[in-house]
Amino acid sequence: MGIRVASRLTFCLLVCLTIRMAAQEPAGAASQVRKLEEKWTAAYKERNIDILSSLLTEDFLITVEDGNTYSKAGYITHSADPSVRVEVAELSDLRVRIHGNVAVVTGAYHEKGQSNHKPYEYHDRLTDVWVRVGNSWRVISSHYSVPLK
Repeated sequence: MGIRVASRLTFCLLVCLTIRMAAQEPAGAASQVRKLEEKWTAAYKERNIDILSSLLTEDFLITVEDGNTYSKAGYITHSADPSVRVEVAELSDLRVRIHGNVAVVTGAYHEKGQSNHKPYEYHDRLTDVWVRVGNSWRVISSHYSVPLK
């Protein structure tokens, strides 16, 4: 009888630990994706092409404010453009939702700088879609739009 009780207690303990770990996974993944969003923004501002490239899937696609779309290569080329100087790049109001191996991030983005020696400023809404690749996350799709006033 003692072995049966010990077995049941061990089984219950394992079930409880599994449930607890499963409940913590989305929170941990959400925190990881949020940090990667911030890393992406900093890399874009600093024109760190190596970091940008490592965060994007090969089939990455971004839709920007004017409706144009760019592949990974097009986005990297734009990000490396020396005629653009990003002075402010900041995220706010981020919400990260995890669905298995997919993370959907929504939020606000503010960018200010100079392009061809002319000042510009954007206040956008964003939606980024991240996928888990092995033990890391990469962006597969991004969409930026300007809210109507």
